[in-house]
Amino acid sequence: MQEPYDICDDKVLIDFEALYCDSAEKLLKSGLFCDMLNRYLAYLKRRQSPMIMRLGQHCAMPLERHLATIIRLLATHAHDEIADVNAAYGPLMDQRETVYEFVEGLYDYWRRFERYLIIEAPEHTRLRTRVSIYPAQFIQSNEMLKQIILNTYRTVCAHLYDDPFRVFRQLPAGADVGFMTQHINWQAPAFCLPLTEVPFIRMALLEPPVIFNTKRNTRKGLFEEVQENPFNHVKLNTDDWFCYPAKVGKLLAFIYFHKSFMSQGAALSNLFELAHFEDIHNMKPDLVFCFGGPDLPFKTELGTVFYQDDNAGMMIGYNVASDDIDYFGYMKKMLLTLHNVHMINRGRLPVHGAMVSIRLQDQRSANVVIIGDSGAGKSETLEAFRMLGRDQISEMTVIFDDMGSLAVDEETGEIRAYGTEIGAFLRLDDLQPGYAFEQMDRSIFMNANLTNARVILPVTSYKQIVEGVPIDLFLYANNFEAVSDDNKAFVAIENTEQAYSIFSSGRRMAMGTTSEKGIVDSYFANPFGAPQRKEDHDKIARKMLKKMFKDGIRVGQLFTQLGMDGMSQTGPKIAAKALLDEL
Repeated sequence: MQEPYDICDDKVLIDFEALYCDSAEKLLKSGLFCDMLNRYLAYLKRRQSPMIMRLGQHCAMPLERHLATIIRLLATHAHDEIADVNAAYGPLMDQRETVYEFVEGLYDYWRRFERYLIIEAPEHTRLRTRVSIYPAQFIQSNEMLKQIILNTYRTVCAHLYDDPFRVFRQLPAGADVGFMTQHINWQAPAFCLPLTEVPFIRMALLEPPVIFNTKRNTRKGLFEEVQENPFNHVKLNTDDWFCYPAKVGKLLAFIYFHKSFMSQGAALSNLFELAHFEDIHNMKPDLVFCFGGPDLPFKTELGTVFYQDDNAGMMIGYNVASDDIDYFGYMKKMLLTLHNVHMINRGRLPVHGAMVSIRLQDQRSANVVIIGDSGAGKSETLEAFRMLGRDQISEMTVIFDDMGSLAVDEETGEIRAYGTEIGAFLRLDDLQPGYAFEQMDRSIFMNANLTNARVILPVTSYKQIVEGVPIDLFLYANNFEAVSDDNKAFVAIENTEQAYSIFSSGRRMAMGTTSEKGIVDSYFANPFGAPQRKEDHDKIARKMLKKMFKDGIRVGQLFTQLGMDGMSQTGPKIAAKALLDEL
């Protein structure tokens, strides 16, 4: 950022060092306050608010300047003292109910913006959390901003009336999200050299519940592989970009996002492990992803493309900026597509599903993988399982919630599963009642008032997703067929060919999470890399299924019935009971 603050659509980015405020006086004299005041007045004028007329009758013109002066005076003087300071303000103070209404409206208007606090760390600081002073200063900076705004608002309101506040609401008036950024040297190939000017996010601070409203709430289409490196055709204004360095499984990903898509970048902090300084410094990433870049010279359906750069040894992702991609699914799924193609290149099988390691109180245990495309009921069934079996479960560890990979361990010869994410991106509609509220203090909500509303929350640790665990049950989530008997919600699959037929069809009832409708097929329930590398994927999948039956891993179908009318809650519960019985 070059300016003390930047307002981009409904987002406010604040450079805390350049816009440092430690008093009400500094706050109310800041350019950001004046800008917000002007914007709020323009908003009222567009709405033809009667408040403008009432204020104009008692306030000299220009309205913006005089209201700013009055609010500054009210930060230090009671209403009956204002006329003594300047007699011209006496008539307005006689109508102070209108001023009070204006101040309340301005405060609420400010809070409707997505607010981001940006603090730059010294270039050569490693930010080792246990010994560095910077994390504490980082947290205190947002606390200070929040308290100054709250206290200033309360003081101004109290000075308008003789009756003081008796109920205090500690609303999140500061930043929703804070980023501590830093420039770090890394091994950048020639096409990435401009990206070295983009600061890395080294720490993230959330004031949950964080609520974002994006322009889209579903995803459509596949990510298209192209034969040209997108970075060879675009030029980025690096002042408008941030980089979230993520660990996607064991892969290092540099995720660049434009300030217009701050909410998508911020949501990464609840889903992917933030890389350490040692992971970045003088290192080369496996994946590079640009979210919200300029148009490309070659035509694609959505401008969501990826490229395999063999010379650089990287997978490159690129999403052209548009309202159509303003949905977190495009951010998350492109990253997982890049991961999956990388896994296929290494002879590993990427799987679109969920996995948990379960230990019951009688010491029985099982590692369960449930495969299924978006809306198949994977996460919903596991959450129902957690609730249903809470008196029998000793421990339930999430290995992955959406995407993982399978590999044959070179030492033991067994199939082991690995995860990619430390968090989950879940549909609110399909969760058990009350679950989202239980997790509110750690959650990021997306479009909470719309169909396909989502919550992003951390569910596991990075160590658990990358250490690799063996598999006991490998199941396909069937959400489109009803079961006549609850006992038939789990059905074993007898052989490799039957398993290949079921898993490769990827059949499900679309649940509105994408643009698809009705019963649809998706190759191996995984449109993220598998169909783009179908020939290689097919060989790995057949080999892996054959080995599962040889090694005695139980393979079957789990009927979640999530796509059946009236079964969005009941279906996963039935499936969860069948799974518990199977264990």
